[in-house]
Amino acid sequence: MNRRELLKRSAALGLAAGTPSLVAGKLFAETSGLQAKSATEKTKPVSNPLAPPAHGSIPVAFLVSEGAVIIDFCGPWEVFENVNVPSRAGNPFQLYTVAETTSPIHASGGMKIIPEYTFDTAPAPKVIVIPAQDGSSEAMMDWIRKATKNTDVTMSVCTGAFVLARTGLLSGRAATTHHNSYRSFVMQFPDVQFKRGARFVEDSNLASSGGLSCGIDLALRVVERYFGREVTSKTAYQLEYQGQGWKNPDSNSIYLKELASTEAHPLCPVCKMDVDKSTAPKSAYKGKIYYFCSRDHKEQFDATPEKFAGALDQ
Repeated sequence: MNRRELLKRSAALGLAAGTPSLVAGKLFAETSGLQAKSATEKTKPVSNPLAPPAHGSIPVAFLVSEGAVIIDFCGPWEVFENVNVPSRAGNPFQLYTVAETTSPIHASGGMKIIPEYTFDTAPAPKVIVIPAQDGSSEAMMDWIRKATKNTDVTMSVCTGAFVLARTGLLSGRAATTHHNSYRSFVMQFPDVQFKRGARFVEDSNLASSGGLSCGIDLALRVVERYFGREVTSKTAYQLEYQGQGWKNPDSNSIYLKELASTEAHPLCPVCKMDVDKSTAPKSAYKGKIYYFCSRDHKEQFDATPEKFAGALDQ
């Protein structure tokens, strides 16, 4: 039994057991309030709507490789899994993992995942979810390029934007990524129209989200494009997700301005993470000392210090 059915049965059993009238009245009032709110939400026009198939489910491929960040793909997975459209039988989304091989991969935190399909055997997706991950093989790039020709949405989450950008599909398009990677992304992909301070960015059938939890907002936005504001609001309610970023992609404005590194509070010039001067690797450039969160970032800086040392106001 999946969780959708379990929750339905649990709710039914709870009510059948005899809820006290006062609690039942409160529950009814709260439900009525939700319904009233839903009535208002239902009238909200949806920009760039997508047409779901008349019958059957929408195939959603979750692209994974070593180091795939769990919240980046499991967050959107739970969103799609919990969508309920009363007029449709069953789950409107068909979810599956795809990788270069079906050998186990280790996601963040060491979770072992056995991909369900390979690039050669996977069903043709209408939605692709690309989380932050270590993989970027040419086979992966080819699969993304080919599959995206027929997707409604190919979406990256967090630094999964780097994977999507390496395909060349984002060239000339708008995109975003995790705020700690703004600078690196702009340097690596100067032909992408980069946007700071966004929960997500949409451009044609491509979309990218900011870091981590932003992927949940982008997934909810995809649901909204298929099934409207009311269904999406109820999905968020079912998930007990109170974030409103899916309604306003520009609500990540806290990350609009790049943080300044100071002598008292040094930041890695590559990723803007906090560093400890007493232990951090460091380099000197034009009379100034720069501290790094890792030796890898020191090496990146040393290769092209002029790009990192200057102000980056994108």
